[in-house]
Amino acid sequence: MTALGLVVARFNRPITERMEAAAREAASDAGAAVVETVHVPGAYDTPLAADRLARREDVDAVVVVGAIVTGDTGHDRTIADATAARLADVSLERDVPVTLGITGPEMSAAEARERVENAATAVEGAIDLVDELPDPDQ
Repeated sequence: MTALGLVVARFNRPITERMEAAAREAASDAGAAVVETVHVPGAYDTPLAADRLARREDVDAVVVVGAIVTGDTGHDRTIADATAARLADVSLERDVPVTLGITGPEMSAAEARERVENAATAVEGAIDLVDELPDPDQ
Protein backbone atom coordinates (compact mmCIF):
# COMPACT_ATOMS: atom_id res chain seq x y z
CA MET A 1 0.00 0.00 0.00
CA THR A 2 1.28 3.45 -0.91
CA ALA A 3 1.59 5.85 2.02
CA LEU A 4 0.93 9.47 1.13
CA GLY A 5 1.62 12.76 2.82
CA LEU A 6 -0.95 15.41 1.91
CA VAL A 7 -0.35 19.16 1.99
CA VAL A 8 -3.42 21.39 1.72
CA ALA A 9 -3.31 25.16 1.24
CA ARG A 10 -6.08 26.89 3.20
CA PHE A 11 -6.22 30.06 1.07
CA ASN A 12 -9.38 29.80 -1.04
CA ARG A 13 -10.60 27.37 1.62
CA PRO A 14 -14.02 26.41 0.21
CA ILE A 15 -12.26 25.20 -2.93
CA THR A 16 -9.30 23.58 -1.20
CA GLU A 17 -11.56 21.74 1.24
CA ARG A 18 -13.23 20.10 -1.76
CA MET A 19 -9.78 19.37 -3.21
CA GLU A 20 -8.73 17.68 0.02
CA ALA A 21 -11.87 15.54 -0.06
CA ALA A 22 -11.20 14.59 -3.70
CA ALA A 23 -7.60 13.67 -2.86
CA ARG A 24 -8.65 11.51 0.07
CA GLU A 25 -11.31 9.76 -2.00
CA ALA A 26 -8.83 9.07 -4.82
CA ALA A 27 -6.32 7.66 -2.33
CA SER A 28 -8.94 5.42 -0.76
CA ASP A 29 -10.18 4.23 -4.16
CA ALA A 30 -6.62 3.31 -5.13
CA GLY A 31 -5.91 1.47 -1.89
CA ALA A 32 -3.43 4.10 -0.70
CA ALA A 33 -3.35 5.66 2.75
CA VAL A 34 -2.96 9.32 3.69
CA VAL A 35 -0.69 8.94 6.72
CA GLU A 36 -0.34 12.65 7.49
CA THR A 37 -2.06 15.85 6.40
CA VAL A 38 -0.55 19.29 6.87
CA HIS A 39 -2.67 22.40 6.38
CA VAL A 40 -0.75 25.56 5.50
CA PRO A 41 -1.88 29.17 4.95
CA GLY A 42 -1.41 29.28 1.17
CA ALA A 43 0.18 27.67 -1.87
CA TYR A 44 3.45 29.54 -1.34
CA ASP A 45 3.80 27.81 2.04
CA THR A 46 3.47 24.28 0.67
CA PRO A 47 7.12 23.51 -0.21
CA LEU A 48 8.27 23.55 3.44
CA ALA A 49 5.44 21.26 4.50
CA ALA A 50 6.12 18.97 1.53
CA ASP A 51 9.79 18.82 2.47
CA ARG A 52 8.98 17.85 6.07
CA LEU A 53 6.67 15.08 4.89
CA ALA A 54 9.16 13.87 2.26
CA ARG A 55 11.74 13.35 5.04
CA ARG A 56 9.51 10.85 6.83
CA GLU A 57 10.30 7.17 6.47
CA ASP A 58 6.60 6.27 6.44
CA VAL A 59 5.76 8.54 3.46
CA ASP A 60 6.22 7.16 -0.07
CA ALA A 61 5.03 10.30 -1.88
CA VAL A 62 3.66 13.76 -1.14
CA VAL A 63 0.59 15.26 -2.78
CA VAL A 64 0.17 19.04 -2.66
CA VAL A 65 -3.20 20.68 -3.32
CA GLY A 66 -4.29 24.29 -3.48
CA ALA A 67 -5.91 26.90 -5.70
CA ILE A 68 -4.24 30.07 -6.93
CA VAL A 69 -6.94 32.46 -8.12
CA THR A 70 -6.07 35.55 -10.10
CA GLY A 71 -6.48 39.00 -8.63
CA ASP A 72 -5.91 42.52 -9.88
CA THR A 73 -2.14 42.07 -10.23
CA GLY A 74 0.25 39.44 -11.57
CA HIS A 75 0.95 38.21 -8.05
CA ASP A 76 -0.74 34.87 -8.77
CA ARG A 77 1.83 34.06 -11.46
CA THR A 78 4.70 34.88 -9.09
CA ILE A 79 3.27 32.60 -6.40
CA ALA A 80 2.59 29.76 -8.85
CA ASP A 81 6.02 29.88 -10.46
CA ALA A 82 7.93 30.00 -7.16
CA THR A 83 5.81 27.27 -5.61
CA ALA A 84 6.08 24.87 -8.53
CA ALA A 85 9.85 25.33 -8.75
CA ARG A 86 10.40 24.70 -5.03
CA LEU A 87 8.11 21.65 -5.01
CA ALA A 88 10.13 20.18 -7.88
CA ASP A 89 13.29 20.89 -5.87
CA VAL A 90 11.86 19.05 -2.84
CA SER A 91 11.08 16.03 -4.96
CA LEU A 92 14.58 15.89 -6.44
CA GLU A 93 16.44 16.74 -3.22
CA ARG A 94 14.53 14.18 -1.12
CA ASP A 95 14.18 11.58 -3.91
CA VAL A 96 10.48 11.35 -3.09
CA PRO A 97 7.67 11.99 -5.57
CA VAL A 98 5.94 15.32 -4.89
CA THR A 99 2.95 15.92 -7.13
CA LEU A 100 1.48 19.29 -7.98
CA GLY A 101 -2.26 19.41 -7.40
CA ILE A 102 -2.30 23.20 -7.22
CA THR A 103 -4.52 24.82 -9.81
CA GLY A 104 -3.89 28.23 -11.34
CA PRO A 105 -2.61 30.85 -11.91
CA GLU A 106 -4.69 33.12 -14.14
CA MET A 107 -7.82 31.31 -13.03
CA SER A 108 -11.09 32.67 -11.67
CA ALA A 109 -12.76 31.23 -8.58
CA ALA A 110 -15.35 29.61 -10.86
CA GLU A 111 -12.61 27.97 -12.91
CA ALA A 112 -10.93 26.79 -9.70
CA ARG A 113 -14.17 25.15 -8.58
CA GLU A 114 -14.31 23.34 -11.94
CA ARG A 115 -10.79 21.98 -11.41
CA VAL A 116 -11.22 20.43 -7.95
CA GLU A 117 -10.60 16.98 -9.44
CA ASN A 118 -6.99 17.98 -10.19
CA ALA A 119 -6.38 16.89 -6.60
CA ALA A 120 -7.42 13.34 -7.50
CA THR A 121 -5.15 13.45 -10.54
CA ALA A 122 -2.24 14.47 -8.31
CA VAL A 123 -2.92 11.47 -6.04
CA GLU A 124 -3.05 9.14 -9.03
CA GLY A 125 0.22 10.58 -10.31
CA ALA A 126 1.92 10.11 -6.93
CA ILE A 127 0.84 6.47 -6.76
CA ASP A 128 1.97 5.88 -10.35
CA LEU A 129 5.38 7.36 -9.61
CA VAL A 130 5.85 5.19 -6.53
CA ASP A 131 4.88 2.12 -8.54
CA GLU A 132 6.95 2.94 -11.63
CA LEU A 133 10.16 4.50 -10.41
CA PRO A 134 13.02 2.04 -10.00
CA ASP A 135 14.38 1.49 -6.52
CA PRO A 136 17.62 3.55 -6.32
CA ASP A 137 19.19 0.90 -4.08
CA GLN A 138 18.95 -1.84 -6.72
